[in-house]
Amino acid sequence: MDTDYIIVREYCQKCHIDPEFILLLDEGGLIDLDVKGDESYLPLSQLRDVEQYTRMYYDLSINMEGIDAIHHLLKRIESMQEEISHLKQRLRLYEPDDLF
Repeated sequence: MDTDYIIVREYCQKCHIDPEFILLLDEGGLIDLDVKGDESYLPLSQLRDVEQYTRMYYDLSINMEGIDAIHHLLKRIESMQEEISHLKQRLRLYEPDDLF
């Protein structure tokens, strides 16, 4: 297995979280686990998201439906920020070079 993955079982043991929670995130489409044989692997690129979802679930007592809704809203905000940035760049084309 590539070094760009974390074994879910080991991650859960070290972080003291239930492996079923990680599987629920995968089933809900919030993360994409790779399964090889009996072992599930978490791509390192998704570790930040898993840590964020874990804090929501365990520290803030937000259920899976709430996590999914928050995930959706955060993605919309990110998309809107990218759109605003793009529109600002387009507006700069019409700004005069010398204001004074």
